[in-house]
Amino acid sequence: MRGMMFAIKAEISDLRAETFAFSAQKTMYGGKQISEGDAIFVFASENEGGPGLVASGVVTSAKAIAKKRGIARQTPRVSITIRRTARVKRRLGRSELRLFSDWNDDRPETELNFKFYRQATNKIVGISDEAAAFLREFF
Repeated sequence: MRGMMFAIKAEISDLRAETFAFSAQKTMYGGKQISEGDAIFVFASENEGGPGLVASGVVTSAKAIAKKRGIARQTPRVSITIRRTARVKRRLGRSELRLFSDWNDDRPETELNFKFYRQATNKIVGISDEAAAFLREFF
C-alpha cells in the first residue's frame, strides 16, 4: 500500500536545495498524518517572496510536536525533513490557482487553492490522488 500524498507551503531560503528541513509546521486537512517515506510537493510561500511550487520529494523524517499545556485550541505541528526528487519545470502558484474558487467543483486546482490560499498561513496538508496527479504534470 502506498502512503498518503502531501504538500507543504513554507518559507524556503534555498529553492535549489537537495534537502529541506521544516520545524514545527502547522498541519491541516490530514497533514498531521505525514510520516517518513511519504511523497510530498514543496511550495515556496508567496507570502515570503517564493514562487509557489518548487519541488517534489520524499519525507526522510517526521516528528510530531507535543501540544503545549493549558492552551485549549492548538493546531497540530510537525517537524519534517524532505529529500528533493525533482525540480519544477513550469510555474504553479497563487496567481495560477486563484481562478479556481468554486469550492464544490471537485477540480484538483480548486482543492489546492482552497487548502493553501483560502487561509494564507504556511502549512502541511494532505492532498487527494487527483491533486497529486495534477501536480506531477509540473515535473
